[in-house]
Amino acid sequence: MSQPPYELGVIHGRFQVLHHDHLRYLLAGAELCRHLVVGITNPDPSLTRDDQTDNQRSQPTANPLTYFERYRLVRAVLAEAGLREEQFSVVPLPINLPELYRYYVPLEATFFLSIYDDWGRKKLAAFRDLGLNTHVLWEVTPKEKGLSAGEIRRLMRDGQPWDQLVPPAAARLLHQWQIPQRLARLGQSNDSTRRQDP
Repeated sequence: MSQPPYELGVIHGRFQVLHHDHLRYLLAGAELCRHLVVGITNPDPSLTRDDQTDNQRSQPTANPLTYFERYRLVRAVLAEAGLREEQFSVVPLPINLPELYRYYVPLEATFFLSIYDDWGRKKLAAFRDLGLNTHVLWEVTPKEKGLSAGEIRRLMRDGQPWDQLVPPAAARLLHQWQIPQRLARLGQSNDSTRRQDP
């Protein structure tokens, strides 16, 4: 078996919720490096910023899972997929605050990303402006993107089938934490707030 081209890689995502295409993305990064650092973005509200290329990413209904829950999801799903503990790390990564990256991830690593839209292109430009080594895993149109975490959250909230869209380890934890019920409550709260706004 040949050696991976990179010693250290950084990959990132919100993973709200972690689905099969997220796993494909994570494994594509893992194949290219000896150790993969998974940066979980929007780790908490204080490290989350609105971005004009995709304002929905910062909304509470788009971020129902805590950092620790997503940390556990990523670890469980990668272990289920066969990665050994020494092959990856999971850390927070405040993606909208590049001045903080050095406190969370190794800047000498290669930064992997996939591009579907203006948000992906903006991140790639920002990484390159910082002088980071980058590797685009793939670039496709939004129509070719595949699974949508937003759509899965909607199915969960509405009580429709969703388990088949996420890895088994993720499904077990999401049920255990009652995430569909949490999403339903967040949706009701959001509806109530909209009705109260003048």
